[in-house]
Amino acid sequence: MCLRSTSTPVVLRALSTAVLWLGLAGAAAAQSATAAPAVKDGAPAPPDGRTLLADIQVLTAPGMDGRGTGTPGNAKARAWIVERLGAIRPLEAPFTFTSKAGVPMQGVNVVATCGGRRQELPPIVISAHYDHLGIRDGQTYHGADDNASGVAMLLAVAARCQQTPYSHPLVLAFLDAEEQGLQGARAFIAQSLARRPIALNINFDMVSRSAGREIYVAGPGRWPLLAPVLKAPASRASISVKFGHDTGGGQDDWTQQSDHGPFHSAGIPFVYFGVEDHADYHQPTDTADKIDPGFLGGVAAFVLDAVAALDRTPAFK
Repeated sequence: MCLRSTSTPVVLRALSTAVLWLGLAGAAAAQSATAAPAVKDGAPAPPDGRTLLADIQVLTAPGMDGRGTGTPGNAKARAWIVERLGAIRPLEAPFTFTSKAGVPMQGVNVVATCGGRRQELPPIVISAHYDHLGIRDGQTYHGADDNASGVAMLLAVAARCQQTPYSHPLVLAFLDAEEQGLQGARAFIAQSLARRPIALNINFDMVSRSAGREIYVAGPGRWPLLAPVLKAPASRASISVKFGHDTGGGQDDWTQQSDHGPFHSAGIPFVYFGVEDHADYHQPTDTADKIDPGFLGGVAAFVLDAVAALDRTPAFK
């Protein structure tokens, strides 16, 4: 999660708005027509927490080096995500931006589609940033919770969609440069909005660690239509689900503190899933060995239940 606000403009590079969205639309249509599996009775079982933890361990292994934007470790993480997505065939969407220090930088989003049962519906964009802080003063900032955990959760949604498609087409956005001021999300919005309306953004950022076994849901405070949709999944969860951190402004208001912020600013409803800060937040000690797979599995079960409920909501048709 990034707690620094920024107004740094994003300058697009390589993929134009039309190319990106025509590519996504074509991939979704092809997948819907030829690759989407038949809908089965009932949703598949959510992934075990240890399965998600294995993905987090890969993203925090030696060689990933904290996945700092523009570094070899970041590129290695991106290549692994592309390979992991397999048949979904993601696109890489480069963008450039200027850091607060005035230095030109390049980031690369990884964007994939999973065809829905009703291709006429506007897509739901589900996002998680894969970058972190990299190496600083000789120390690696591994970013297990922030945000290898969100990437693992997004991969779980991708697997669920491939097995049993949702009604909406999904756009799976693995975003870069979140730690640089939500730059990947800003670039995604700039590349996408002109081509096709977006029904909703669902964002995962820090979903694997909580001493109180609590996950927060932000968004309903800004978009009240979301509250009744999410109450039923919350009531079924094996972990504690709390609503908040989405009104009032200041550091306690997370509306602009992760990649859902640019979506909200563009008038797109958002749901953010995340835990409160812990002692290892933005420290080299944010490592995979501190994640409880039982809690992580509980979060996954709740998140997948919530995504299915949001997909069924008439307001997003």
